[in-house]
Amino acid sequence: MSQPPRYKRAILKISGESFCTPGSFGVQREPLDRIATEIRDVAALGVQIGVVCGGGNFLRGAHSAEELGIDRATADYMGMLGTVLNALALHDTLERLGQPARIHSALAIARIGLPFERHRCIEDLEQGRVAILAAGTGNPHVTTDSCAAIRAIELKADVLLKGTKVDGVYDADPARSPQAKLYTHVTYDQVIDGRLRVMDIAATELCQQYHVPVAVFNLFTQGTLRRVILGEALGTRMDDGK
Repeated sequence: MSQPPRYKRAILKISGESFCTPGSFGVQREPLDRIATEIRDVAALGVQIGVVCGGGNFLRGAHSAEELGIDRATADYMGMLGTVLNALALHDTLERLGQPARIHSALAIARIGLPFERHRCIEDLEQGRVAILAAGTGNPHVTTDSCAAIRAIELKADVLLKGTKVDGVYDADPARSPQAKLYTHVTYDQVIDGRLRVMDIAATELCQQYHVPVAVFNLFTQGTLRRVILGEALGTRMDDGK
């Protein structure tokens, strides 16, 4: 008998860098197909999945504001449009792979999908569609990490999945410190007090307040998303420790 999924409904946060090869820019076919295939395979298990797209493969608000000499709020809105580009690419790729999907955007752009509305989004999830959550929260000065936490709370997800390019949460940057220790479990307080690099503090505090567990894992290793959904002990789990 096949193993049932550990989670019924999940929010997956993926960075914009997931849509291209390391060090490059924009959206590329191979990474896009790989991510979409991972998501399709999880949806095939009967898991209801929403995907929050980052936009760092196009620009980052804080960096772009300084570099271009524009207001931070304007740069953040530009970043939101970057997430919409990623959402469009992911949507069409999922549909091409046979997985129904729909874009729910925090910025109303009528011809690309629905404006985000909680009840309609839940309805899509229950009908087996992947809900692609674009444009963050629609507000400047709010990260897509915080957006993922908010969406996990309001859509009543069982878990927030944070797909990264490393194997989980470390006590130091593994790219700079070869001896960095990988944690298999951390509490919200450990992350907040130790300033561990999981997600921004505001997002962590939201997850703590509403008891949303977070699974941090390497999305760039094939099959890890499915394995985490099935309950395999991969990466790092963050919760209240109780």
